[in-house]
Formats: sequence, structure tokens, C-alpha cells
Amino acid sequence: MLTVVGCLFEAHDLRLVVLAAAICTLAALTTVCLVSHARKASAWVQAAWLGIASIAGGSGIWATHFIAMLAFAPGVPGGYDIALTALSLFIAVALVGSGLSLAVLVGGTLAAWGGGLILGLGIAAMHYTGMAAYAVAGHKAWDPGTVVVSLALGAFLGGAALAAELGGSSLKRQLSGALLLLLAICSHHFTAMSAVTVRPDPAVTVSEAALPNSWLAVAVALASFAILLLAGAALALDVRDRRQAKLEGDRLRSLANAAVEGLVVCTGDIIISANQSFARLVGQVPDSLVGAALSAFLPGDAAWLTMASQPERPVEAELRQADGTLVPVEVIMQPVDYAGRPHYAVAVRDLRARRQAEHQIQFLAHHDALTGLANRVSFGKRLEQEIRAADAGNRKLAVLCLDLDRFKEVNDLFGHAAGDTMLENVARMVSAELDDAQMMARLGGDEFAVLMPCGHASAAGRLAERILEALRYSSAEGKGPQIATSIGIALYPDDAIDRAALLSNADTALYRAKSEGRGTYRFFEARMGVEVRERRLLEHDLRHAVARGEMHLVYQPQTEVGNGEVIGFEALLRWKHPVRGYVSPVLFIPIAEESEIILQIGEWVLREACREAASWSRPLSIAVNVSAVQIHNPHLVNLVHEVLLQTGLAPSRLEVEVTETALVRDPARALLTLRQLKSFGLRIAMDDFGTGYSSLSNLRSFPFDKIKIDGSFVRAVDSNEQTAAIVRSVIGLGRGLEMPVMAEGVETEAELSFLAAEQCHGAQGYLMGRPAPMDQFARHTHGTSSEAVEERKSA
Repeated sequence: MLTVVGCLFEAHDLRLVVLAAAICTLAALTTVCLVSHARKASAWVQAAWLGIASIAGGSGIWATHFIAMLAFAPGVPGGYDIALTALSLFIAVALVGSGLSLAVLVGGTLAAWGGGLILGLGIAAMHYTGMAAYAVAGHKAWDPGTVVVSLALGAFLGGAALAAELGGSSLKRQLSGALLLLLAICSHHFTAMSAVTVRPDPAVTVSEAALPNSWLAVAVALASFAILLLAGAALALDVRDRRQAKLEGDRLRSLANAAVEGLVVCTGDIIISANQSFARLVGQVPDSLVGAALSAFLPGDAAWLTMASQPERPVEAELRQADGTLVPVEVIMQPVDYAGRPHYAVAVRDLRARRQAEHQIQFLAHHDALTGLANRVSFGKRLEQEIRAADAGNRKLAVLCLDLDRFKEVNDLFGHAAGDTMLENVARMVSAELDDAQMMARLGGDEFAVLMPCGHASAAGRLAERILEALRYSSAEGKGPQIATSIGIALYPDDAIDRAALLSNADTALYRAKSEGRGTYRFFEARMGVEVRERRLLEHDLRHAVARGEMHLVYQPQTEVGNGEVIGFEALLRWKHPVRGYVSPVLFIPIAEESEIILQIGEWVLREACREAASWSRPLSIAVNVSAVQIHNPHLVNLVHEVLLQTGLAPSRLEVEVTETALVRDPARALLTLRQLKSFGLRIAMDDFGTGYSSLSNLRSFPFDKIKIDGSFVRAVDSNEQTAAIVRSVIGLGRGLEMPVMAEGVETEAELSFLAAEQCHGAQGYLMGRPAPMDQFARHTHGTSSEAVEERKSA
């Protein structure tokens, strides 16, 4: 009996064997390519592809067998039965088609192996039917063991071929499937051929109806031609599909890489494809992720179970990066069809920015954005907690309210950036003085509060002193605008038993500290409440006094001492409250300056006084007092220029009176403002000379045109030697500086005589005229009586 090797090399024409192998290879490749197309098609198109694949595969197996049979030369005459030969072709096509249909239409690994088994049995059925069609002048004998081996090889390798092709449409998979199918056909054929033994017998004759080898060659040639046609078509389709698949794949990869979110395509837990965003998120390159387990990057069974049970629903999880860092992400899983097979697309969204934004929003809901301190809401909640704790521990609780002195001037003079820096510095320096049990908050603007559990009021006082000292030390270093603050303190339960009252009382104490000189602290006292309430009511009414027409001006004449001639008037403000009646300027002017209502009132006074003076027929001067708040306001210069243009008043007739206290706060700013005003041509007088801090240096440094001696020095100048010496020195100083001197508060002839004897330039006081409406001074301003002035105005 022949062995497989012996059968191949001793009983076959090797040239035809090589041809059979080539035809078989071509048929195997064609079949695998057509099956791959059939898997991606649908409905009747899929059936058509399966039919073509069945014809290609079956005819290829049939052609391989009979070419090899033509190569078989046992040395005796032979031929082929036509019916059985045709039947073998039909069996090959039918069984190959059945196996391929089972593998493609049912799908799955088990169906692939089952279809491959049918395909292998089809190879065997075709072969042994073809061998039955072989008529030879002798007797054929079969070795059962070899037959079984041939059947096993065909069935196993056929199943392996379809299982390999099932793994994907890549060229590597298709080549693997074609090679296994080739091995299935060839191994079965030549193993089965080695199982047959031919014993020549002259008594046995070959039927005349048997198909001779020449006709078989024609049939095989036709089958081979069909295989070549199908192979060419399959190759063309495969090239086209691969080109389209490449273009589609490139397009999809470009779209996927353009996505901000990480995108992963998986089959089960295995990553098939990943975009660049996902690769960056995990800290790897995209190619290294292919074939990796997705669970290695998304650990946690709970997240997987949620995604599996509720696809297309966002699930928050943690992504493990290459260095082991866990990143919060949001994962969405969705079934997709990828490369003709079901997969899962997983979108991974980085939540770090959103979590950071959520934390920032949460922080801003309870903290001040500029200083990072607790805000008013958080402070109120903490205060409620500390009140309950104070009740439980039978101890006290102190609330300290801080307010920066003249903070608006910092913004106006140095800009809001400097103001923000000051607020940040105050928060930092005060916080450094607090311990863990104490809390600081920014309630709004330049208002701060400190919460301090304490056993006694003295502890709150010591903390206030430390805070003031820290701020004073910072200002002494000369870094930026000077920081000054006042502090009000209220105690629980001594001063109030609820949150709102405690804060209100601390605020009341703060106002008292401000009114008593600033830069200090005060504890709340019961009587403060009434005073502060009264002051706030007055401040409220003062804000609307100009709009309601409650303000008016009176004028006091200024005369020349030598001849008593009126040389000008000073405009003085009066407020007639609808309920309180006349309110003293000594009371409401400090309130207006502290609350900066003086800016509104001062503008009205300037406009009204200039308007009145512009209507006089005689060019007398008009003096207007300007407060410290106005001097340091950056809009004063423009305001004066605007008023002079609108009223038509000559600048030389306007005299601005400034007290020395307005110069001390910020001398550089005050000097710049006065020089700008001076450039318009108006005059500047130092008011209340002698009551300031450094009068002589101010006279030398600032562009004053006149000195006004305070009335406290003029009073009783004729009988008090010390007062007389002071007034005499000031007049002499003015004479030496070539600067006229105006004495205020002159009430007696004796005082006027003294001033005349000392050659004082001007005088102002009740002796020359009390403050009154301008109508009473018409003879001075218009050279006629008040009645004539009224008639002229009415005309």
C-alpha cells in the first residue's frame, strides 16, 4: 500500500500536482474573500455572495481533485464515469454552500466550526464520489484507517479555516483562512489517494462510455476558467472594498481624533480602536491600546454593571492612567456595528475641569472671591453655631466689625487695583492675628467682621489692639496706600441675644469709633444705639436735602479794613429740615464729609454761588469753602472748570477756601489739585489759619493767595495780649510774604480798630454784616437797593 509521500512522488505527475495546488490556492483565496463580502452584506445580496462563494469553492475543490487525478498514473488504462463525475461537482458545490451558509448566516464560533465540518465532509464526499467515478482496468482497494485520517483532516482544517476567517476582515485573517482551507483540500486529497491501491486485472475492461482523460481535461479547464473569473471578480471587489474601508477608516479616525472626549471601540473587554483623546487621557499612544483590556483602565465592577444594564446612560467612574493616577470621568457605552460586526463604543469624558468648576462654585457660594475669606452668608451660619455653643458652654462671644477709613479715596486716587490689593492685605494681616477658633469674613465693600469666642470682654479688646497694631505697622513700612481702620465690638449675650442685633450693635460701636477720631476701637454701649440711630436718620435726610430744595446759601460780606468798602462775599450753607427746622452746619457738615455726601452738596454750593456772583453788576469776589473730601476727589478740577464755563464767572472773582486739615491727609494730591485750580486764574485762601498742624510749612509749600485768621484769635484781640501778639505775628507774616490777610469773627469796633492799626487787609464778621440772603446786599453787588434788584429780575 502506498504512503502519502510515496503516493505523491511515485504515482503522480508533479507538474500537474503543482498546477492542482495553484488552482486550489486560487480557489481558497477566492472563497475566503467572497465569504468576507457575504458577511458584510445583507438580505438577498448576502445570499448571492454565498452562492458565488459556493460555486467558487466547490468548483475549486472539484478542479483540484481531478487535476490531481490527471496527475495520478497507476500504470493501467482508466476513464471517468460521466454521471458520477458531474455528481461529484454538484456535491462539492452543495456541501460547500451549506457549510458557508451555516457559518455566515448563523454566526459565532460554534457555527463557524460547524460550517467548517460540513465543508470538510463536502471535500471528502466530492473526493470519494470522484474516486468512484474513476474507472480502471483493475481492482481498487481502500485502507480504512487512512480514509478516517483523510476525513478528520478535511473536517478539522475546514472548521479551522472558517473560524479563522470569522475573526475579522483583515488581510492577515483572510490569508490565514485561505491557507487552512488549502491545507484542508490538499491534505484530504493526497491522504485519501494514499488510501487506495490499484491491482491491474486484464479481465477488467473500461467502459466505452467512460470519459477519457482528454475530455476530463477540458472539463477541468472550464472549471479552472470559472475559478479564474470568480477569483478576478473577488480580487477586484476586495481591492475596492479595502480602498473604501481604508478611506472610511481614515475618515472615522480623523473624526474620532477630532473629538475632545475619549472614544474606544471594544469587542467584549478588548479594545479594538481608541482615539488620541483617550490615549492622552490614559497617558499612552493609541496603537499601544489596541488589544488591551478596557477594564485595566476602568476598574470597578459597579460601573461595568451599570453600563451593561443601562447602555447610553452616563455613568461616573474613575479612569486609571498609566502612572496609576485615578481620574474622575463620565462613561457612556453604546452598541455599534463596527467592521460588519457588533461592538461597543465607549465615550470617556474627563470630569476634572467640571469637578474643579463645581468646587470653585461651591467655594464662591461661601467665600469672598477677592480675599478668600468667608462671605456674609457663611459668617451668619457660623455666628448661629457659635451662639449655640456659647449657650452650651456658658461663655461669651465677641463680634468685631472693621471698616477701612477713607477707603473710597484709595480707589479714587490710586485706582481700584490698589484698593483690591489693600483689601487682600488687610485680610491677610488680620487673619494672621487669629487662631483656629476665630473667624474673619468680608461682609461687603471694605467692611469686615471677626468672630471670637472668649471668656471676657478684655480678650476682645486685646485682639482689637493687635489688629490695629498690625495694620499700623504695615502702614509704617510705607508699602502702598496707608491702611487705617476702626473697630466696633459687641458681646453675646451682654449686648444682644440674637445674630442680627449683635451685628447691628457691633456696627454701632464701629460708627462711634469713627466719630471719635478713627484708627481706634470701641465697645458697644446701650446709649450708642440711640445716638447712632439719630445720626443715621440725619444722614438719610441729608442725602435728599439738595433734591428736595432744603438747602440754601447765605452770604457774609468781606470788607477792606482801611475804608470799610465791601470787596467780596463768602457763601455759607444752611439746611432747613422740614421737621427739625434749621440744622447747624456744625452738626451736618461732619456727617456729610464722613458719608461723602459733601461731594453732592459741595457741587451744588459751587454752582449756586458762581451763578449768583455772575449776576452781579459789580465784579466782587465770591469765596466758597472746599472740604478735604472734595480736595482729594479727582473730579474737583474738572467740576470747577465746568462751572466757570457754564456760569460765565471770571476765574479771578472765585476764591476757594481750604482748611489746613485738608492738606495733611495726602499733601501731594492736595498740592496737585490746588496747582491745577490755580492755573485757571482763581485765588486760593488758607482758612482758619493757626488752628492746623504746620501752618508755616503749608504757606511755603502750597500756592495760597490769602490768609484767613481764625475768629478764635480775633475775639478779644484788643484786651488779650497773647491773642494780640499772635494776630500781630500773622499779619506781619502775611506782609512779609506779600500775601493779604483776612480776619474772621470781627464783632466790635475795638477789634476792628486793632486790625486797622496793624494794617490788616480785610475783615469779616457780624460787625460788617451777618450772613443773609444776597438780596439784602444788593446795594453792594449792583450799586442800588434790593427793591430795584427785584424789579430788574422780574423784568
